Amino acid sequence: MVALTERIEKRLTIQTVDIAEDTTAIRSLDWDRDRFDIEFGLQNGTTYNSFLIRGEQTVLVDTSHEKFRQLYFDTLTGLINPQEIDYLIVSHTEPDHSGLVKDLLQMAPDITVVASKVAIQFLEDLVHQPFKRRIVKNGDRLDIGNGHEFEFVIAPNLHWPDTIFSFDHKTQILYTCDAFGMHYCTESTFDDDLKAIEPDFKYYYECLMGPNARSVLSALKRMGELPEVKMIGTGHGPLLYHNVAKLTGFYRSWSQTQPKPETVIGIFYVSEYGHSDRLAQAIANGINKAGVAIEWVDLGSGIDLQELRELVGRCAGLVVGVPPVSSSANIQAALSTVLGSTKEKQAIGIFETGGGDDEPIDPLVSKFRNLGLTTVFPAIRIKQTPTENTYKLCEEAGTDLAQWVTRDRSIKAMKSLSADLDKALGRLSGGLYIITARKGDVSSAMLASWVAQASFKPLGFSIAVAKDRAIESLMQVGDRFVLNILEEGNYQTLMKHFLKRFAPGADRFEGVKTQPAENGAPILTDALAYIECEVQSRMDCGDHWAVYSTVYAGRVSKPEALTAVHHRKVGNHY
Repeated sequence: MVALTERIEKRLTIQTVDIAEDTTAIRSLDWDRDRFDIEFGLQNGTTYNSFLIRGEQTVLVDTSHEKFRQLYFDTLTGLINPQEIDYLIVSHTEPDHSGLVKDLLQMAPDITVVASKVAIQFLEDLVHQPFKRRIVKNGDRLDIGNGHEFEFVIAPNLHWPDTIFSFDHKTQILYTCDAFGMHYCTESTFDDDLKAIEPDFKYYYECLMGPNARSVLSALKRMGELPEVKMIGTGHGPLLYHNVAKLTGFYRSWSQTQPKPETVIGIFYVSEYGHSDRLAQAIANGINKAGVAIEWVDLGSGIDLQELRELVGRCAGLVVGVPPVSSSANIQAALSTVLGSTKEKQAIGIFETGGGDDEPIDPLVSKFRNLGLTTVFPAIRIKQTPTENTYKLCEEAGTDLAQWVTRDRSIKAMKSLSADLDKALGRLSGGLYIITARKGDVSSAMLASWVAQASFKPLGFSIAVAKDRAIESLMQVGDRFVLNILEEGNYQTLMKHFLKRFAPGADRFEGVKTQPAENGAPILTDALAYIECEVQSRMDCGDHWAVYSTVYAGRVSKPEALTAVHHRKVGNHY
C-alpha cells in the first residue's frame, strides 16, 4: 500500500517557483501522461502551468487540469486566499487549462474573468453560474498596480479560436498558454537544456501549430509590436527564458516554410459580431475531420485586400458568416472583395451569426450562386441563442463541404490500389451493426461493419470509425454508446435507412422505432441484440479511428437468430 501511494504522488506533483518580481509559477507536473488530445503520443509526460501575479491587485493566469484539483488548490491556498484574487485571465478554455475555473469561481465568486469574447461564451457553458467578466480585444490593457500592466494580444487558432496572450509590461513576461510550449515534464522550470527539449518543442509545433502556420505568423507579427519579451510563460513544459529569441525564431521559420496544402477552405467572418467565433469553429471542426486545411479571415481585422483576393482564389471552398448590416466600410469592402474574387465551381456555405443585426442571408446566397458557385449545404439560419444541436449542425455542414471539395481526390485514391490487392482485401468480411450515441441533446448513428471483439478481461471490442463521420465526435474517451447488432435476413430496412446521406442537423432516428438505453443512447427496437459500451481508448489509423470500448450491459431479442454478415468484393471502400 505504501508503494502504491508513493507511485501516485510521484505521478502527479506540484512545483511553485518565483520566476520574477511579484510573480509565482504554479506548475502541475503530470509525469506519466502518454497521450494528449488523442492526436499524438507523449514520451516525457507534460505539465500544466499557472501563474500568480501580485500588484496592488492580484491576477491568476490560467488554472490546471481537473485531475490536479486537490493538489492545485492545496498549493494555491498555501500561497493566497483565493478570495483575494481580483482577476482570472483565461488564455483559452481547453480543459487542461480551465478545468478548475468552475471550482475557483465557487470559492471566490467576486473574481473577474478576463478573456476573449468567444472564451467567455465557452465558459458560460462550462461554469453554469453567473460570473463577473471583462472581454478583451487586441491591444487592451489591465493595470493591477505596482507597475504590473497587462497588454493583451489576440492569437486565435493557437490552437483554439479563443486564445489570447497576456504581456506584463513590468516583468516583460508573455503568457502564451499553448503557443511555444511542449509536452515535456521536468522539474527544471526553464529551458536550461535546449538539446534535451528541442525534439519535443518541434514535435509539439508540428502537431498543434503547424496546421495553423498563417495564424502563427499573425501572432508573431503582433508580438513584434510589444516591447522586448524576456520570458515566455508557456502553458505546457518548461518556461522559455534562456532561448526566447531562438525558439520563437524556429516558429517563424517553420511557419514560413510550411508546405501549402493541396486543398483549402477559407472561413470569412466578423469575429466580434454575434456568435461568429463559435459557429465558425464548429464548421471548422467538421472541415478538419475530413482532412482539409483551413484559412481563417476575420473581415473586421483590416486585412490587406490584395492578400484577400489571392487567398480567395486559392480556396476550393468558402464559408461566409453573415456580417452586420451596420458593419464598417472596411468590413463591407472586404466582403465585396470576397465576392469579386470568387471563381466558378468553387463551393460555398453561408451561416447567420445571430447578432441581431445580420444582413439578409438569402440575397447573399443568391449573389454567390449567380457567380457560379455551388451551395453545398443549406444556409444556416440562427434565430435564437445557438445550442449544442446548432453547433453539431454546423460541424456536419463543414464535413459535407470538405467532402465535396475533395471528392475527385477520394475517387483517385480509391482507383490507385492494385486490382489484385483490392480484391484480396475485399475478402475480409464483417457483421452489420448500427452504432447509436447521445450526448446531452445531440444524438447520431452510423452503419458499421468493421467491428471485432478485442479482449476478454475486460470484455471489450474495437470499431473502426471514419474521421469524417458525424458520430465520431460523440465517441471520445469516456463517452458511452450502443452497438446495435442486425439480424441476418431482417436488416435491409435499417441498413437502407442509415445508409442515407443525411442533411446537416437532420434527425437520424426519424421514423425508426427506438427505446433509451441506460446510458441514454437509442436502442433500435428491430435489432437482433444490443450492447451498451464505453470508449476506453482510440488509435489513429490514418483516415479512421480504431475505437476500443468495454461493455457493461446487453441483451438478445432472438437467441436463435444469426448476425447479419457483410461480404465485399473490393477493399478500397465499404
